[in-house]
Amino acid sequence: MENEQQAHSELFNELKETLYEQPATGGQRFLNYIIDIIFFYIVVIAFTTIAVLIIGDDVLNENSSGISSLLEYLISYTIYVGLYTFFETTTKGRTIGKMVTKTRAVRIDGSILTFYDALKRSLVRIIPIDAFSALAGSPWHDRWTDTKVIRENY
Repeated sequence: MENEQQAHSELFNELKETLYEQPATGGQRFLNYIIDIIFFYIVVIAFTTIAVLIIGDDVLNENSSGISSLLEYLISYTIYVGLYTFFETTTKGRTIGKMVTKTRAVRIDGSILTFYDALKRSLVRIIPIDAFSALAGSPWHDRWTDTKVIRENY
């Protein structure tokens, strides 16, 4: 009886992996990236517009020192990390792109991402060549954080 239960459990886990934890395709991952980047730029443009309305045109003044550029990068990266972390935490591993392509980021064991997992993924994404690391299979923000992106099957 115990062997039969173990066999059923193994079969269930195999079926679960086959049916519910299929990796997202390269095309889905690329589309996720494109959609999420477009959404990021929309947010940055909205943020900049609001800043200009509140602070004035001085915020875009290029005549100041490199501090202005450094501040722009800092704000951009903060928004970037914040958006990815917020979405992947609050929607259980989904970003706008993943919602469209019906994919989800999960921990390597298939469990839901924690805030810390989402934050780590987001921080690794700001490495300039992270996107190119996907050409070697799994991108760094998956490999280094023990996560993966799977297809959602309803």
